[in-house]
Amino acid sequence: MQQKHLYEYAIVRIVPVVEREEFVNAGVILFCKKEKFIRMIYHLRDDKILTLMPEADLHEIRENLEAFCKIAAGEKEGGPIAFLDEAERFRWLTAVRSASIQTSRPHPGVSYDLEKTIDTLFSEMVG
Repeated sequence: MQQKHLYEYAIVRIVPVVEREEFVNAGVILFCKKEKFIRMIYHLRDDKILTLMPEADLHEIRENLEAFCKIAAGEKEGGPIAFLDEAERFRWLTAVRSASIQTSRPHPGVSYDLEKTIDTLFSEMVG
C-alpha cells in the first residue's frame, strides 16, 4: 500500500508594486520533511504583470524566480541559503517579505505522490 506524505506548500506571487499589494500567482513551492522533498515550479505571465506595472523589469523578475528555484533545489548557484537543509530552505523561501516576489503563508496537505501534487497545485493556483 502506498504511503501518505504530509507536506506544506506556498504559492509564489509577483507583486509588481509592493505598496498596492496587487499580485499575480506565478508558482508553487512544495516541501515534505519526511521525504526530504522540496521543489519549486513557476510560470511568469508577462501580460498580467505588465497590466499591473507596464514598466516592470521582467528579466529581473525571471532571474529572481530562478534564484528561488536554485535555492529550493539546493544548487550551489543558489548561494549560501541553498546549502541549508530542506526545512530551512523552505522556511527561508516562504518568510514574510516586502519584495516583488512574495509567497502565501504555507498550507498543509497529504499526498501519495508529491510530484503529481505539485503539478496539480500549480495547475489549479497558477494555471
